[in-house]
Amino acid sequence: MRSTALRALVVLGTAFGTAAATAQQAATPPFEAGKHYTVLSPAQPTSTDAGKVEVTEVFMFGCGGCFGFEPHIQRWLGRKADYINFVRVPAPWNPPAILHARAYYTAEALGKVDEIDGDFFNEIHVNRNGLDTEDKLAAFFVKHGVDEAQFRSTFNSFAVNAKLKRAEELVKRYRVQATPTIIVNGKYSTGGQMAGSYDAWFAIIDDLAAREHAAAGASPSAQ
Repeated sequence: MRSTALRALVVLGTAFGTAAATAQQAATPPFEAGKHYTVLSPAQPTSTDAGKVEVTEVFMFGCGGCFGFEPHIQRWLGRKADYINFVRVPAPWNPPAILHARAYYTAEALGKVDEIDGDFFNEIHVNRNGLDTEDKLAAFFVKHGVDEAQFRSTFNSFAVNAKLKRAEELVKRYRVQATPTIIVNGKYSTGGQMAGSYDAWFAIIDDLAAREHAAAGASPSAQ
C-alpha cells in the first residue's frame, strides 16, 4: 500500500513540474491559510539559531518532482534573505529512499553535500542509476573523492542512524503527504499544488519567512 501511494505521489510531483502551472491559476498575494499553505498545529521546534527563520525542504532523491524542483531551489538559494536558514530533510518512505537518506546524511557528515547533491539527482534521473544498494552508493562516493572505507564507516555510523531516525520523526510531525514539501519555521507547510507555479511557490515561502522574521523582531525576547 505504501509503495503504491508513493508512486502516485511521485507522479503528482512530476506533473507539477510540467503541467500544474497551466492547469490552475498561480497564487497571488495576499496568501491565505488553507489555500496557499497549511498551518501546522502544534508548531514543530526548529534547529536554527535565534534570529534566523528555518526553511526546510522535505524531499526524496528518487522523486521526479524533486528533481524538477532542484534548479529552482538552487536559484532561490542565491537570492534568499540572509535571515533564512535552509535545511533539507530526506523522506525515508521506502527502501531506496532510506538508502538515499542515509547517503545524504553521510555526505553531510563528510562535508560533501554541496558537491554531491546535483550529481546525485542526475545519477538517478539522467543516468538511470538507481543508487539502490550500498555498493552502488560507495562507488558513487568514491567518484567524488571519498575513501570507500570512510564512506562505509560513516554510512553505517551511529550519527547517521540518529539523523535518519530524526528525519523519519520530522516527516511524520510535519504531516508531509508528498515531496517536495516546504516547511517554514516549523509552523507552515506549502507545496507546488497549492501555489500553482514555481514563482508563486517561492513568493509564498518568502512571504511566510518574512512574517516569521518580523514577528521574532517584535517579540519581547528579541529586544
